[in-house]
Amino acid sequence: MPRPNRFYDVIRIGPVQVGSHYDGHGRTKHTAACTAPGCGFSADYRDRSAAELAARTHHCNP
Repeated sequence: MPRPNRFYDVIRIGPVQVGSHYDGHGRTKHTAACTAPGCGFSADYRDRSAAELAARTHHCNP
């Protein structure tokens, strides 16, 4: 059974939350996920700045 992601350094930009976590190989990944109902946006990035840019430019259409 895989271990759940433990996010740290979580911030909120509008409806999108950006958080960092370690993948199964010990590398740091950054995730941007929209929390609006009906919106299924989420993505992993190698750079924190890329995840924050995605959060700033995301527009929901649920």
